[in-house]
Amino acid sequence: MRQLEKVLKEVAGIDVAQKELVVSLGRLLESLSIEIFAYKVFVNSDNGIQSMIEWVSSCCENAAQMRYVMEATGVYHERLAYALESMNIDVSVILPNKISNYARSLDIKTITDKTASQAIAQFGLERKLDNWIRPKDIYRELKQLTRERDQIVEERSMVKNQRHAEKTEAMPNQKSLVRIEDRIKFLNRQEKEIKLDIATLLKSHPEVKTRVDNICTIPGVGELTAVTVLAETNGFELIRNKKQLTSYAGFDVKEKQSGTSIKGKPRISKRGNRHLRKSMHLPSLSSVKYNQSHKDLYVRIVSKSGIKMKALIAVQRKMLELIFVIDKNQNPYENDYHQKRVHHTNAEVPLQANL
Repeated sequence: MRQLEKVLKEVAGIDVAQKELVVSLGRLLESLSIEIFAYKVFVNSDNGIQSMIEWVSSCCENAAQMRYVMEATGVYHERLAYALESMNIDVSVILPNKISNYARSLDIKTITDKTASQAIAQFGLERKLDNWIRPKDIYRELKQLTRERDQIVEERSMVKNQRHAEKTEAMPNQKSLVRIEDRIKFLNRQEKEIKLDIATLLKSHPEVKTRVDNICTIPGVGELTAVTVLAETNGFELIRNKKQLTSYAGFDVKEKQSGTSIKGKPRISKRGNRHLRKSMHLPSLSSVKYNQSHKDLYVRIVSKSGIKMKALIAVQRKMLELIFVIDKNQNPYENDYHQKRVHHTNAEVPLQANL
């Protein structure tokens, strides 16, 4: 009977919207069956969050062991995540693509906020999830600044295209050209201000500045790239290995193959942090010129596949992994590291033989 079964785990699945928190409660029973037993909607505000916590505590058997699971929906989930973390409540924030892929496996025919929250709750019950850790203030601020700069650069590129189109017309409007030039100057000024803000932040946090300078010893990696990588990964706080990092960035390879009839081309998943992938583009162009190992990798893939972009993406993945290793070891990049290692190993062989 249900009342005699032991509850192994309880989860609150939350579908976060701009104004609402749609919550479904589920539990994993001793028989390994899953039961969704409660549902309610709250306002996405401080008072609504408090009401939700009180309601969850009244419904579950062990409030202290309850885990709250939500999607990373833009910035709307942040208020809830910060509030729960500040109360030492177990909270997990999951990438949306993981939840959507999982929901498809449940064969849900009608997608609503309620079924979405139920799928999130079931996902949390079936998986062992890590606790979400709030970003350190320095990395949160750097992420805001680097993303703002990216938006300005994109907008400036668009305005420059408008200037080019206006100039190539048969009879360009001179007043329009003046306004366009003013907008470009304004965007340039804003980008300069952001770079100054980043430099000021780094100056006030010497430990982060040291990490950035160490990463910048890698050929092709500049300060903005190093800052972006640290900001987007919260200083590699939850990154345990290179494989996890490439997956988080969306550089992991996906392949569809079945029998002899279905064999899709391997591609990167792109199911990850696009800001990380974007930050690696320009450094990779420089690296294939000045880093011999990356140049060899690029040439080898191009000669084999004939696809330059495929080779460039491989270099980007290698560079991101290299940044992680250099930062983790806290040692500057050595261009002849592999040669020194081979020489050191060969030098030790006679000694070992004599022993």
